[in-house]
Amino acid sequence: MKTMYQIFLTLLVCLVLQLFLPWWSVAIGAAIVAFFFEQSGWRAFAGGFVAVFILWVAAASWLNATGGAILATRLNQLLPLNSLLLTGLVGGLVGGFAALTGKMVRAA
Repeated sequence: MKTMYQIFLTLLVCLVLQLFLPWWSVAIGAAIVAFFFEQSGWRAFAGGFVAVFILWVAAASWLNATGGAILATRLNQLLPLNSLLLTGLVGGLVGGFAALTGKMVRAA
């Protein structure tokens, strides 16, 4: 249950940070939220990963829908992967490792 709270709170904090700060602000948000949740390393990583993955896939999907899919079409021609999932994977890894860092700072 703590992981669900961590995911929701990380999603909310990172969404607010992304409105005003650069892309890497999700790392700060995920680390701060994971610092306050006492969990194992895997659960902290998973919570940060899932939250930022959902946030970035939703943001990329919204930008894709409102922008006429120009960028996503060009990226999909360049790379054999789905650009929305690739975006989510990169963001998820940033959020997951930041949450793991926040958990480790608490443990130190």
